[in-house]
Amino acid sequence: MPETFPNPQAPAEVARPTMIDVARRAGVGLGTVSRVVNGGHGVREETAQRVRAAIDELGFQRNEVARALRPGKKSTSLALVLGDLTNPFYATIAKASLEVAGQSGFAVVLGSVDEDPEGEKRAIQELVSRQVAGLMIVPDQGDHAFLQGAGVPVVFVDRPATGIDADIVMVDNEGGGRLAAEHLLQQGHERIAILLAPSYYTIGRRLRGFRRAHRSAGIEIDESLVVQLPEGNAEAAEKATREVMLRPDPPTAIFASTNFLAEGVLRALGELGREPAVVGFDDFRLADMLPTPVTVVASDIAELGRSAARLLLDRASGADTRPPQRIVLPCALIERGSGERPPDSAAKRKTR
Repeated sequence: MPETFPNPQAPAEVARPTMIDVARRAGVGLGTVSRVVNGGHGVREETAQRVRAAIDELGFQRNEVARALRPGKKSTSLALVLGDLTNPFYATIAKASLEVAGQSGFAVVLGSVDEDPEGEKRAIQELVSRQVAGLMIVPDQGDHAFLQGAGVPVVFVDRPATGIDADIVMVDNEGGGRLAAEHLLQQGHERIAILLAPSYYTIGRRLRGFRRAHRSAGIEIDESLVVQLPEGNAEAAEKATREVMLRPDPPTAIFASTNFLAEGVLRALGELGREPAVVGFDDFRLADMLPTPVTVVASDIAELGRSAARLLLDRASGADTRPPQRIVLPCALIERGSGERPPDSAAKRKTR
C-alpha cells in the first residue's frame, strides 16, 4: 500500500526549518547536509562542523522516520511527488508507478503539492530525510537547482525541470497538438479555437504543435481564437466557449488542450445548441459514450508512470549509469465523431 504523506502546505509546516534551509545557511549542497544528518561518510570535518552549526542556529530536527533506518541499510522506498490526486491524470501515474515498484519489492511514498514551488521543496526535503532510494517528480515551474547533489537519483515525469540535468519521461505534447490541428484542418476547418490552461510546459508545447500544423497548411491563425484561460478548469472553459461561440464570426472547431477543458466546452455547447467540431487532449471518462462521442488526442498515461518507475529503479540499483535520458512517449488521435463534423455543422442547433 502507498504511504500517504502529510500536506506540506499546512501552516504548521511552513516555519519548520528544512535541510534546504540548512544547506543554504551552511553554503553546501542538499546531499552534504543529508550525509551529515544521517551519519554518512565522505564529508570533510570542516564542512561537517559548518553544517552542524547551521543546524543548531536554525533549530533543525531530523525526520524521525530516518532515525529508524540502521546505518548501511538500503532503502526499499521510492518517492513520488505530483499534483492533485483527484486528477485522473496524476492518479493513473501514481497507480502505475506503484505497481512497477511493488513488483521489485519497493514501496512508494506519495507527496501531493499541487503546483506549489515552496511546498514542493519542503516535501522533497522531507522525502530525502527519509532516505528514499530515488525520487519521481512531476515538477512545478520553479527552479530545481536545489536538487543538485541530493544524493539520490531523480526522474522527472511529464515536464522537464529547470536548474538540473536529470532523467525525464514525458509524452509528445507538441506532436499531439499538431495531430489535433491537422485533423481539424483536414475536415475543412479554417477557424479553429484553442483553449489553453495556464501555460505550464505541456500546454505551451501543445500550442506550438497547433501553430506548426497551421503553418504547414498555409492557413493563418486568428489570434483572437487562441484563448488563454485564467484557470485550467471546466468552469473557465465553459465561460470561454460561450464567449467565442456567441461572436459574430464564431469558430467552426474547438481544440481543448486538457480533458478538464473539454468537459467545460461540451457543457457550454450543449447549452448553446451549437455543434462545432471538438477535439480534446487526453481521454476522459464517458467520452466515448456521449451522444456524439468525443475525438481525443490520447497517450498512454499509465506507461508514463511505469517508464518513470522502471528508469528510477534501474538508476537506484546502479543497473543504468548512462547520462540523463529523455524518454518521449507518442500520442495518437482517436476518432469518435465530434472531431469529424464538417464546418457547416458549427451553427446548427440540436432538435429538442
